Amino acid sequence: MNLIIYLIAGAIVGYIASRIMHTNSQQGTLLDIVVGIVGAFLAGYFISPLLGVGTINDAITIPTMLVTLLGSVVLLWIFKQIRR
Repeated sequence: MNLIIYLIAGAIVGYIASRIMHTNSQQGTLLDIVVGIVGAFLAGYFISPLLGVGTINDAITIPTMLVTLLGSVVLLWIFKQIRR
């Protein structure tokens, strides 16, 4: 059951990040989920210790979702920089 919740949370965060970075027309739902999950991993590894916020594995709350969103936005920004 947790896997389904993580996939749904990843899809939501990935979709919002793609809308923020204006890459929504270039990617579909599956890539939104991948961006959300990889962004959550990066956020949990790099951003969470800096801000003192738990990861999405601890609990799905607003602060953890915002940190995950930040990680997803950073991930999309890196991809946009590499594409240029």
